[in-house]
Parts: sequence; structure tokens; C-alpha cells
Amino acid sequence: MTGLRERKKQRTRDSLIRAAHELFVEQGYEATTVDEIVAAVDVSQRTFFRYFTSKEEVAFALQTLVSERYLEAVRNRPPGGSPVQVLRSTLDETWESIGEAIEEVVPLPLHMQMWQIIETTPSLVAVHLRHSMEMEERLAAEIASREGLDLDTDPRPRVLVAAFSGVMRAASRCWGSGGDTTVRAARQKVETYVDQLGPALGHDWGTAGTRDAGARARPALPSASTPRTPPETAPSN
Repeated sequence: MTGLRERKKQRTRDSLIRAAHELFVEQGYEATTVDEIVAAVDVSQRTFFRYFTSKEEVAFALQTLVSERYLEAVRNRPPGGSPVQVLRSTLDETWESIGEAIEEVVPLPLHMQMWQIIETTPSLVAVHLRHSMEMEERLAAEIASREGLDLDTDPRPRVLVAAFSGVMRAASRCWGSGGDTTVRAARQKVETYVDQLGPALGHDWGTAGTRDAGARARPALPSASTPRTPPETAPSN
């Protein structure tokens, strides 16, 4: 059981995240100072830096939570299923639980607005890309482990994760530039983009159905409505 001291520390940390996100959304990331964040929570700068190394870190606190929860969910999946099925199925299955974890810190609409701030603020986009690259490496290592592969000699885990993550970033950018900041809109955009990854890689776009492109087509990613039957031989958020 978490002790009283730890619960108090968690409440302080959560309050700093919420205050920072509210200010970032209200007046912009660049215009917000650490002094304003701590004033909103009525704590000192020293307290802020006890929890976060910078304004940047508090801006990405919930993005980090999302990434860690997804990686953990991938790690905890039972054996079976192709690597791409693992990534997609985990995405489908973690939307709700990750949303609940976020709502323990901030209202979900505020998180979605902050996500849009990250996607439209140049300095944060650069940081987001760095974080994504770090997470991609960890996720590729997890996929390699599930499949019994050596990540240093087999490029497939990195290739798959890079493609999957790239599509996720493209969907996020598209969603972030729009006017609908709801969870429904974000989920719909992400799932639409992920569903197109397989067709985009596997078909002749201009003459689909008129040549034997279908014979050369690679299997598409499973969509949310596609049954995910594990292969007969299983090899890893």
C-alpha cells in the first residue's frame, strides 16, 4: 500500500502537470514560465525541480506515461501473433486503459489539447521526435525479444517499428493540425492511418486491379475489424 508521504508527493506532481498543461493550452508553451506554473500550485521552484528537470519534461509527462503503458502492454502480451499483429492489437486494446490512467492526472480533453499543442509547437515537435526515436529502439528490442531475434543482426524489428511509429506520427500531425481535439477524432485518425500502412506498401496505387500487382502485394496490417488469428508457430508498450 502506498504510504501517506508517497501519495502526497504524487498529488503534488500531478498538480504541477495539470497546472502546466492548463497554462500551455491557455497561453502557449513558449509564453509560459516555470514561475507561473509553481504559482498556480502554490509551491516553490525548488519543489518543481524536485519532480521535473525542465519545463519540457513536464510538457511531456503524459506523453511519457502513454509510451510507457503501451510498451508495458506489448511486453505483457502472451506469445503468439505476428509482430505487426502484436503492435496493432496492443494499440486497439490500450486506448481505454491509457485514457483512464491519464484521467487520474488531468481531464482527458485537456490532455488532447496538450497533445495538439505538442504537434503544432516547433520546439516541442523536435523533442517529440527525439522521444519517439528512443521509444522506437526500446519497442524494437521488445519485438526482437518476443521473436527470439538478435537486434544487432536482424533489421526487421527496427524496420517494422520505424514504419509503425512513422505512421502514428503522421496521423498525429494530421490530427494536430485540425480543429477537432476529441479522443474520438484522434483515435479515428490513428486507426485510419495504421490501416493504410499495408496497402500503401503492398500495392501498385495507380493500376490496382489492372496488373498482377496483387500477386506482388504484401499482407496488409490487420484492421480493427480483422480477426487476428495467431500463426501456427509463435516465436515478445
